[in-house]
Amino acid sequence: MTLTSLALVNFRSYAKKTWNFSEGTTCIVGPNAIGKTNVLEAIMMLATGKSFRAGLDREVIQWGGDIARIHGRFDGEKIEIMLTTGVISGQPAPLKKYLVNGVSRRMIDFVGLLRAVLFWPEDLEIVTDSPSIRRKYLDTVLMQADREYRRNLVSYERGVRQRNKLLDLINEGTASRSQLLFWDQLLIRAGTYITEKRAAYIAFVNATDLYNHRFLIAYDKSVISEARLLQYKEEEVAAKSTLVGPHRDDFHMLSLEEHAHIAESDSFRDLNKFGSRGEQRLAVLWLKLAELSFIEQTTGSRPILLLDDIFSELDEKHRALVGELTKKQQTIITSADFTSLPQEIQSEAAIVRL
Repeated sequence: MTLTSLALVNFRSYAKKTWNFSEGTTCIVGPNAIGKTNVLEAIMMLATGKSFRAGLDREVIQWGGDIARIHGRFDGEKIEIMLTTGVISGQPAPLKKYLVNGVSRRMIDFVGLLRAVLFWPEDLEIVTDSPSIRRKYLDTVLMQADREYRRNLVSYERGVRQRNKLLDLINEGTASRSQLLFWDQLLIRAGTYITEKRAAYIAFVNATDLYNHRFLIAYDKSVISEARLLQYKEEEVAAKSTLVGPHRDDFHMLSLEEHAHIAESDSFRDLNKFGSRGEQRLAVLWLKLAELSFIEQTTGSRPILLLDDIFSELDEKHRALVGELTKKQQTIITSADFTSLPQEIQSEAAIVRL
């Protein structure tokens, strides 16, 4: 999979800009705060349909504008996302539109056409931050690799919103519990698929080794079933919220102590509570290596690797590991200092200066 060009219009700091990329490694070089990460954000939006930085996708529209466009060309396809503030020239407009070769597509048919894996400094939050960050990570991977996952996730999220509204009405006494049946069945069907696919991905990751380091993910899944919904029926009405299901999932990243046996549960340390920053960074690298392999195995093609100024966070051994990794697929790197990159990247990468 090769992204040959990217064009942005009114996206973040770019009023209008086009880049062409090497089939191998391209390094985008420029001072801090010039907009290097904006380029990778746009590429990830073409892959996942969403921004990994903005709270609302329309926040990427350049200040004062009402529309932004992201164009990409890869493997003979032309893909585009158009974003608006909801109003264009005083007239209502859709907030987002996806196009493939000029033809409008649904999000579930657009996401996953281009596939990419991002490794950037804020990925440390996967280890240290809230469960919602970890659920978002799982969805980012699986939505690119599995169309049915996308379909079930969209259905599930819509179902949770509708069910919660109904729970609110039941709490107020203006609706009956029998009205939950349709939404219960929808959430059980879609939620079961989501849980199974998340579990399968985590099992794949747990089989990945990195040098002599061993990490594991402990999946704290919230299974949704008729029995569990019945178990929490009173609490849900009181809370006006669906209390079980994959929207309550979490996982923990663990480190296996040196020379310990994998079956010895007390040999694992929760990296959020007991890991150094270096260990946490290494665990994220392990996760990204597994993500690359998973998407390749699932889809049959290697995703694009995006590296956002990450080499300063790694020791020499793991800088060399990432340097070798850049040769296995198209790689796009950002850096404020090209001379700080591993020598093999300096000698082989095409350079784009901002």
